[in-house]
Amino acid sequence: MEREIPAEDLKKLYGSNDMVKADCGGCKGCSSCCSGMGESIVLDPLDIHFLKTNLGISFEELMQERIELNVKDGIILPNLKMAGEREACTFLSPEGRCTIHSFRPGLCRLFPLGRYYEGGSFRYYLQSRECPKEDKTKVKVKKWLGIPDLRQNEEFTSKWHYFLKSIKLKAAGEQDMRFSRECSMYVLENFYIKDYAPDKDFYSQFYERLSHAEKLLSM
Repeated sequence: MEREIPAEDLKKLYGSNDMVKADCGGCKGCSSCCSGMGESIVLDPLDIHFLKTNLGISFEELMQERIELNVKDGIILPNLKMAGEREACTFLSPEGRCTIHSFRPGLCRLFPLGRYYEGGSFRYYLQSRECPKEDKTKVKVKKWLGIPDLRQNEEFTSKWHYFLKSIKLKAAGEQDMRFSRECSMYVLENFYIKDYAPDKDFYSQFYERLSHAEKLLSM
């Protein structure tokens, strides 16, 4: 969700074909970004879909020890759970390596980049204060992300962000707190808990659900 971004990080914004000094060389011997992240690794519907599909478990099973629910900008959303003395991601191995690297969530894939949203879309920026790794090398943004259908993924990411923002704005104008609670339950049930058919395109199923949700929101 939205957060404050240091002004110096916004001096240069990037597109998917731009080069950026973000390559950490495989993060050898480092897992700093996988520990002490609190509730900040918020998961979108595609993240949960990948976790459920690749691990072969349900949303309820993920909730047992892998993810948790927290309120973000008035909406209840899932995030990766941190645990143990190091407050580490529950998907981090004892050796400090990601056990779900090939289907890791979008925010993990993005780091140390971030997204700056404006005008119904977004661009990327380099988070200057987050990653302790020195001597990063330049890499093309789309190569760093490693998402085959990146253009489609970027459109999905924008649509999801602005949909949640529209809920937040409408909730702010409602005097009855029940609206926020009902929206949260609707979002959780229809975008996260309810399975997407594995033999059909995820994005087409998502947009069908989004269209229905936007109609309900406009009533």
